[in-house]
Amino acid sequence: MSELPIVVVPVGVDDDALDACLAALELCTPPGTRVWLADDAQSGPRGYAIIERWLQRTALKADYSRRQRGIGEVAHLDEILTACGEADVAVLAADAVPAPGWLSRLSASLAVDRAIASATPWCNAGEAAAWPRIGEIAPLPDAGDAERLARALAQMPAAHPELPAAIGHAVLLRGSARRRAGGLDAASYGSWYAALTDLSLRLSGLGWRNVLCDTAYVARLGEGHPSDGDMDALASRWPDWHARLANFLMHDPLRELRQHLAERLERVGPPEPQRDLFL
Repeated sequence: MSELPIVVVPVGVDDDALDACLAALELCTPPGTRVWLADDAQSGPRGYAIIERWLQRTALKADYSRRQRGIGEVAHLDEILTACGEADVAVLAADAVPAPGWLSRLSASLAVDRAIASATPWCNAGEAAAWPRIGEIAPLPDAGDAERLARALAQMPAAHPELPAAIGHAVLLRGSARRRAGGLDAASYGSWYAALTDLSLRLSGLGWRNVLCDTAYVARLGEGHPSDGDMDALASRWPDWHARLANFLMHDPLRELRQHLAERLERVGPPEPQRDLFL
């Protein structure tokens, strides 16, 4: 098996969400996976204690970095991605809760088609990639429900349908494509939400694909949101963006795929006895 992508978690200010994210990351990610906790001077004493305790016991190959002074969400993440060079990187929101198999299935998406630049999993708060209903925020599933959904997804044939843009709950970025597109635009956008949309549209313009990894699931407490001025900046650079997104949400080209998943979920069997193979 080829080496899995680097997982980058931009540390936030919500200590409880970070604790839950790291616990799920440990449980649902293969041991030895490279993980970078990147802190733009956001964590307080309790957050740092959570990180330190997790680093001492994790089976993942994890590192933590913290800036003395914050430089902003987009600038910091661009700095981290640049340091990763052409490595493929999965950016996981600090309030996200990955389900079993999430990273291996995202990685498999990039291997299927060299034209795929970004792969985004299903999410309860995933906008265009939302499950079970498009554009709606569903409650955070408990661990049992998330595992059951992950088992149903493992039985689905991977179709990798197009998304209007990658979405910030979790996204795997192909390193070579990201570098060719020029990375994130920290001068124009203040939020990862908007900068990721802009990057996705530039990738698409260069002939790359932004797809749904329809065999993986990552939950999140809520949707990402733009900073002040971000939506105006997107509209100025990409005048048709809002119409494209609205058209996607209105017509829901993933409706049939959701229905197939719902039917598969109804028939899903008991948990697999060897959990390590499930990762």
